[in-house]
Amino acid sequence: MARIAVIGAGTGAMAAAARLSVAGHRVTVYERSETYGGSLGRYARDGFVFDTGPGLLHLPAVYRDLFVKTGKESLEQCVTLTQVDPASRHLFADGTAVSLPNASRAGVTGALDRALGEGAGARWGDFLDRAGIAWNRSRRPLLEEPLPEDRQTLGRDPYPGVRRRRLLRGARQAGTPAEVGAWELADPRLAALLDGYALSYGLDPRRAPAAAALLPYMEETFGSWYVGGGMRVLADAVYERCLARKVDFVFGAEVVRVSEKDGRAAGVELADGTGVEADHVVLGAQPAPGLLPVREEPPAGTQGAPVPGRFLVMLSLRNAREAGAVHRTVVHTGDPGAEQEAVFGGRTAHEPTVTVLRPDDPATRPDQEHEAVTLMATVAPHGPVDWTDGALRERFAEVVTGRGAEAVPGLRGRILHAEVRTPAETAAETGAGGGSVPPPALAGAGGAYLHPGNRSPLPGLYLAGGWSHPGGGTAHAGMSGALVAGLVVEGDGFRGSR
Repeated sequence: MARIAVIGAGTGAMAAAARLSVAGHRVTVYERSETYGGSLGRYARDGFVFDTGPGLLHLPAVYRDLFVKTGKESLEQCVTLTQVDPASRHLFADGTAVSLPNASRAGVTGALDRALGEGAGARWGDFLDRAGIAWNRSRRPLLEEPLPEDRQTLGRDPYPGVRRRRLLRGARQAGTPAEVGAWELADPRLAALLDGYALSYGLDPRRAPAAAALLPYMEETFGSWYVGGGMRVLADAVYERCLARKVDFVFGAEVVRVSEKDGRAAGVELADGTGVEADHVVLGAQPAPGLLPVREEPPAGTQGAPVPGRFLVMLSLRNAREAGAVHRTVVHTGDPGAEQEAVFGGRTAHEPTVTVLRPDDPATRPDQEHEAVTLMATVAPHGPVDWTDGALRERFAEVVTGRGAEAVPGLRGRILHAEVRTPAETAAETGAGGGSVPPPALAGAGGAYLHPGNRSPLPGLYLAGGWSHPGGGTAHAGMSGALVAGLVVEGDGFRGSR
């Protein structure tokens, strides 16, 4: 039985902790804050309840596997999962609207044809077929296996872009989501749909590899799921599973350094000067400067550009949610280029894309005559933008609310209370630099969008969570926990579950 110190209590770290404890190890989690869950936070006021992180779960199979491997109760016995249908409604700048059904290729193509014109569904369907090829090419090495030493294969873009011949010039092939939209989808609304997926994951459609096509493929193939009570309930369930497996938690315990002895990780040092010995250390958070006794790998995903964060406006509304209201609506910008320049150039967007979340869940509101609504925009991180500036926060919240009003009838007249969360709050609560939200790993671009491997250069030190392979997102964080547990238990020969 080994002693294992886990730094951070995010979902990826807790997923690793539960699996390692089941394997017979003595696991202690050290968390700098007073609670668990990382990005899966919660804000509550006067009977209204909001998620402060992601609002929907994708690839629930990741957490089904975690609960199967760590106890008798299944995921569905611990949380209530409901498929969101339609998966999303989209409002485009020209006034067009389309609702996309959940996990139905035929339903999506039919809806696009009816809303955008004959042929739009076929173009999107053909794109998803190519995205499916990219998924099959990269799924296992990108998501289900530890990052290999030789990353050349993952440096090549798996998306089979359509090759288009040009007179007197070489054939061209889309290499970014923006190029896929312009050259293959051939409709600005379909291009906005693809751009919106990339941006919601913190990726720049102009620079990310075309492999970002995996994101709409993943959502539209495997579906979008709502956790009853909000995503924080999933964090509660994972935490309870850890406790049931005898994982110890120490809250308010900031780890300032991973200690090293004889060339391997030997424990952790806390901010109060306490030293804790361990046979293995799992880092489940973004490494702060000086934390690691080895040269840190650069943050993944953006070739040195700042990683965006989220701006939330959480609205407590009077009056009931109208019949037929959609859970998730995306209000697309009319100027995607300007928005992308702002988000990835360290400014606030004049007309941001806003995601409106309206769960039909009694657990999120005081009674049937009220509604809890969350507005979310992807924004530049704290630092390039000073999100502690009160006037800026108020001004941008007004912009976001105005965009949200396009999706929620009578929104402004219904507001009882508005709570704003910016990347500054995310940084303070989770410790992520600038309040950035890590994107998922992508193949292509020479490996620039990969994340540091789960096995660090220092023997005995492992990396879990969104800042490590296979990257950000609730499902990806859970995958990282499974990979770390496999490496600790089975050693360097571990190649992922088969």
